[in-house]
Amino acid sequence: MVLLHGLGERAAGWLPVIPAFAPHFRVFALDMRGHGNSDWPGTYSFQLMCDDVVALLDGLSLGQVTLVGHSMGGAVALLAAMQQPDRVARLVVEDATPPYPRERAIPGRPDGPLDIDWPVVPAIIGAVNAGDPAAWAGLAAITAPTLLVGGGPRSHIRQDKLAEAAALIPHGELVTIDAGHNVHAERPAEFAAAVLGWLDLLA
Repeated sequence: MVLLHGLGERAAGWLPVIPAFAPHFRVFALDMRGHGNSDWPGTYSFQLMCDDVVALLDGLSLGQVTLVGHSMGGAVALLAAMQQPDRVARLVVEDATPPYPRERAIPGRPDGPLDIDWPVVPAIIGAVNAGDPAAWAGLAAITAPTLLVGGGPRSHIRQDKLAEAAALIPHGELVTIDAGHNVHAERPAEFAAAVLGWLDLLA
């Protein structure tokens, strides 16, 4: 199982749910480029992050994986499932879809040292605001059984877009946990139970 975090987060953000997954999987959580202990190259996009994930799978000699992504990491996971169908056996996407046009304001850089390379923020938010029609079209090509976990009405992600994405993925399913955008952090036991219960159905 490979875990991909959201914008401004890092691998440690998965600690609330890793103990539930560890008895069932070898669990890998990574800092995405521009975050935490990974390289801060200054160039950022969803596709570059997807390429990084594929390189990680190659570098660790991992074959088929269960790929889990939250927010930014969920959009990256969807791309990986589209582009590497032989590598992504099962897909879990937490409160994320491919980018759809929005008008989310790009914040200014906070003062002081940061745990992320600030240029990643405007790059990713800008890509989200622009939308990605090709990625939406690519949902129909995902072969992996896919679970989308929505955060419900307290999330800033449009839940109707999650339902739309689930309907476009051939083996897509949507469950909602009313926890807001950070489901795995706010309701870790419920998130882990939903994921493990769904995976057991596929066994």
